[in-house]
Amino acid sequence: MPMTHACAGIRARTMTSQAFWVAFLALGAMLIGVAAYAQDEKMIRSHGYSFYGDLKYPADYPHFDYVNPDAPKGGEISISTLGTFDSMNPYSRKGRGGALSTIMYESLLGEGTGNEAAPADVYGEAYCLLCESLEYPESKDWVIFHMRKDAKFSTGDPVTAHDIAFSHNLLLDQGLKSYADAVRQRIPKVEVIDDYTVKFYFTPGISRRSLIDQVGGVPAWSKKWYEESGARLDESRLMTSPGSGPYVIDEIDVNRRIVYKRNPDYWGADLPFNVGRNNFDAIRIEYFGDENSAFEAFKAGEYTFRTEGNSKQWASAYDFPKVTAGYVVKEDIPDGSPPTPSGIIFNLGREVLKDKRVREAVALGFNFEWTNESLQYGLFKPRASFTQDTPLMATGKPQGMELALLERLGDVIAPEMLTEDAVIPHTSDPSRLLDRRNLRRAMKLLDEAGWAVGNDGKRYNADGKPLRLTFLLISSGSATLSAVVENFMSNLTNMGIDAVLEKVDSSQYTARERDRDYDLVFDGYRPFLGTGTGLAQLYGSEAAGYSLFNPAGLASPMVDAIIEVSLNAQTKEEEDASMMALDRALRHEFIMIPTWYNDSFWTAYYNQYEHPETQPAYGLGYLDFWWYNADKAAALRAAGALR
Repeated sequence: MPMTHACAGIRARTMTSQAFWVAFLALGAMLIGVAAYAQDEKMIRSHGYSFYGDLKYPADYPHFDYVNPDAPKGGEISISTLGTFDSMNPYSRKGRGGALSTIMYESLLGEGTGNEAAPADVYGEAYCLLCESLEYPESKDWVIFHMRKDAKFSTGDPVTAHDIAFSHNLLLDQGLKSYADAVRQRIPKVEVIDDYTVKFYFTPGISRRSLIDQVGGVPAWSKKWYEESGARLDESRLMTSPGSGPYVIDEIDVNRRIVYKRNPDYWGADLPFNVGRNNFDAIRIEYFGDENSAFEAFKAGEYTFRTEGNSKQWASAYDFPKVTAGYVVKEDIPDGSPPTPSGIIFNLGREVLKDKRVREAVALGFNFEWTNESLQYGLFKPRASFTQDTPLMATGKPQGMELALLERLGDVIAPEMLTEDAVIPHTSDPSRLLDRRNLRRAMKLLDEAGWAVGNDGKRYNADGKPLRLTFLLISSGSATLSAVVENFMSNLTNMGIDAVLEKVDSSQYTARERDRDYDLVFDGYRPFLGTGTGLAQLYGSEAAGYSLFNPAGLASPMVDAIIEVSLNAQTKEEEDASMMALDRALRHEFIMIPTWYNDSFWTAYYNQYEHPETQPAYGLGYLDFWWYNADKAAALRAAGALR
């Protein structure tokens, strides 16, 4: 789930000694019974996978519904990114990985270009790419993937089951610790049956959620290349292993640009999974030091596609001559996915922020209404939920199946969650930055938490320690976000908090964020529309101390219990109720100050690209299923709009 390739597997090994002796000492009658059960159990063989077995696309689907099967191949799309990079290995904590550096790699179950969903018109479904089919028992105790024998790495070497098992094990041995720890508990064995058949076994007695799709999402790396090169997955390096995907590296100019070109010998070009997709001959990424220089470069035509995140620019800066002349298209495209749960995140590892009253007081310093009207042209909506604007968003008091679920969990659930409305953000006076009403509420909370105002107007605890909070911000970010944060910090200062804004360059920011060296940071989690083991890595206690995907360090027994219930849900209705309960619990834990969201994609591009008339719900797809119009491109060059 983006987490892209959310988990890997562990090294193939024989049955553990404990399991061996249990089996050895079992009664013969039991063994016979188990064998009979195994023979009677329903076996499923399919061209794709969803937990409930409901696939939109049949085995003989010609292409995904939303693509243009006749989209021409050719041309270049160029985009921008901010900051720097010193590695092309994004699977390591070391170094700063280059943009799209996973684009070369495929998995058994396919993904979209640029880590988007594929297909992008359904949720929770995956279809074979490196495999041609998969089979598993109704119990989902294991899965076998039957691989395509024509799949090849860009070197021409075949992609085999040995490569899949190797990749699975490599992620465990040398990958991110949070991935490896999660997989060790869930996937005890991977077995290569033959060159093109691989089997994964799953731990007895645990939820079967996210196991088949998890192992199906492991990137396929060349075992031969790793063994010959001696490279490691946990090192920073510019050297890359060959992939089997439609794109390969064409150019790397550190901190300036990366170019990927379409592999003319790509083995899977004609698969139904790929029809109408991967249409550009080249994808170019240009690096810039700050947002202003990136925008000016777009206006000059140094790159040709832009997704805008700065409301001020979207509202006021797209009136330059190329837009007026029609050379640049400004388009607002609806986004059907739940918005990213982003905002000002509290580092719960800091002693001062473990007190929820302090967090609530700090939150009262954020004035969404003033920020939106004064700095963001009124273009955003206030976000409350981790599943905003979906049927899974908790509203009001819990009822029905959700209430029954919470009551069943007993004392682990905060009592007030059963009787009170779901937490929603405070409102503020839009006419002034400092809302006096909210300031009074915040001051009272800080007083209750033991942070009294001293003679100098600053707040101190009983030991005389000042209430000091640092906000980590990347210096290359947008001027608008910087202004938002600066005004927020001003309000904290008015509460008597020693509020310090630390702007750092991209490399420092990456290192400090990985080490959780901050009190406050503008970051986000990943939204969810269904359950899965990835939820434990995002929101669970399991890896709270070090997970890169849990920037608050949330470790809540209540959240853990709800995730566990969701993983064991037997029906879609039970799953939906647990997801609503999870949203309610996360909001109750108050791990972040929710800020704003936009329910559409703000896009601007030179008028040489086209996209399907009807966009799929779960992806913009500009790198995936848009295409290049050569005649329009020629007209732009003739007019001098592009070089």
